[in-house]
Amino acid sequence: MSSNKLRVGIVGCGNIAGPYAKTLAPYPQIELLGATDLDLSRAQALVDQFGGQVYPSLDAMLADDRLDLVINLTIHHAHPAVITQCLRAGKHVHSEKPLALTYPEALALVELADATGLRLSCAPITFMGEAQQTAWKAIRDGLVGQVRVVYCEVNWGRIETWHPNPGPFYEVGALFDVGVYPLTLVTTFFGPARRVTAFGTVLHPDRVTKEGIPFHIDTPDWVVAAVELANGVVVRLTTNFYVGSQSKQKGLEFHGDLASLYLDSFQDFAAPVELAGYRAPYQPLPYVRPPYAGTEWGRAVVEMAEAIAEGRPQRATGAQAAHVVEILCAIRQSYQEGRPVAVTSNFTPPPPMPWAV
Repeated sequence: MSSNKLRVGIVGCGNIAGPYAKTLAPYPQIELLGATDLDLSRAQALVDQFGGQVYPSLDAMLADDRLDLVINLTIHHAHPAVITQCLRAGKHVHSEKPLALTYPEALALVELADATGLRLSCAPITFMGEAQQTAWKAIRDGLVGQVRVVYCEVNWGRIETWHPNPGPFYEVGALFDVGVYPLTLVTTFFGPARRVTAFGTVLHPDRVTKEGIPFHIDTPDWVVAAVELANGVVVRLTTNFYVGSQSKQKGLEFHGDLASLYLDSFQDFAAPVELAGYRAPYQPLPYVRPPYAGTEWGRAVVEMAEAIAEGRPQRATGAQAAHVVEILCAIRQSYQEGRPVAVTSNFTPPPPMPWAV
């Protein structure tokens, strides 16, 4: 970290790059040096709006001695190779999710970061949001009692209806693309998983892009899993790329001995948070502080800068992201083989945000 600023570069300038750059812009301790992409016109459009330079390649970006951290926003399959290249070049990395598509790859990235003394963080970081921290505080404060069951619903709809490049999403499937969000939340709140039992299927194999181009999918677009956590909590996770936002099943429900807690969204920092005593109606809970409207995508990078300045671990860690990848892979193995699958890795859960204690 140079001159009290974290100097960052973005690799991969697709849909999410703009929201990252926009949410980082208000923070003077973050400086965007520039961006690169296989399509340099997209990098140019990003820097035209948010500043910095276009790097002709990732190699050129990594050769910039001013650069402290790379924000990796490339497609899912590219994550391990890009992260490895950045770490070997001596740069910290924050990556979009998932960290990798196999647990051995994810573990190798964590081990490389540790060996090189560099920081590796990974989305999703929505546990840092005000609504999510409010829900977690209610659980820690005992308002729900002992939590025994969590329902997680991710009805993410048909990607081809809004995304210009749906192919990579369907290749990895809803489980790996959006299942990471609630899994990161529940492992943050309750700790690691130990076993999964799952079912998956392709509901809608033949689809059409916004441009009218037909395409076929083979990766399950609907997956349901029972995830058993080490502390005894049982999580039911449903993810799909078919049912959309019109579903009344969404968000997370935490059911305990005293009450139930509802978090309307795993992603929206201003999502409603509600509490209901057993057999009583839900009532809104006040936020721990006024929430950010939407999702502050760059919050993990800001928190990383603070962690570096304070000489402490950052809250979003590669170890937790790798554990979530192991859960995802165990779910996939379970629905492929029709049996329960063990999860063995561990991580240290992050502390709450200081404003939510």
